[in-house]
Amino acid sequence: MSEEDQVHRGSCLCGNVQYETTGPLRNVIACHCTQCRKTTGHFLAGTSVNKSNLRMVKESTLCWYQSSPGHQRGFCGNCGSSLFWQAENQDGISILAGTLDGPTGIQLKMHIFTNDKGDYYKLSDDLPQYSEDILDAIWTSKTNAKTNKE
Repeated sequence: MSEEDQVHRGSCLCGNVQYETTGPLRNVIACHCTQCRKTTGHFLAGTSVNKSNLRMVKESTLCWYQSSPGHQRGFCGNCGSSLFWQAENQDGISILAGTLDGPTGIQLKMHIFTNDKGDYYKLSDDLPQYSEDILDAIWTSKTNAKTNKE
C-alpha cells in the first residue's frame, strides 16, 4: 500500500467524534505554547493532513473554539477531548496524535514555542527546538526559522 492509500482512524475518548484520514501523516510536532499547554494539560503533540484528506465519520459533539484570531481548536463537547487545531489561512489541519487509533508509523520531529514550556519538565531528546512558531515555514516548505538547538 502506498502512502497516498493509507487510511488512519481516530476519535475522542467517548467516541462521539470520529474521523479518518487518507494519505501520509506529517511527523509529530510538539507545541509548548501557553495555549496548547492550557488546552491539553501539558503540551500538544500534533500531526497534520491536508484538510481535503480529513473525513468526519461522526461529529455529533464536535465543537470549535477560536483560541486566537484566525486559529481554532476542535474538541468533543461531551468528553472534552482535544482533537484538532487549524489556521484559517492554511490548507492543513493539525490532529492531536494521541487521538489516532493503532500504529501510525509517525514520530516526534521537533519542539516549537520552547520558550513558553512549563518549568516542571525538561526537553531531553535531541530533536530540534524552536523558540517561536515555525508552522508557516513548515506549511510552505521553508525552514529558515532559528533553532535553539543546533
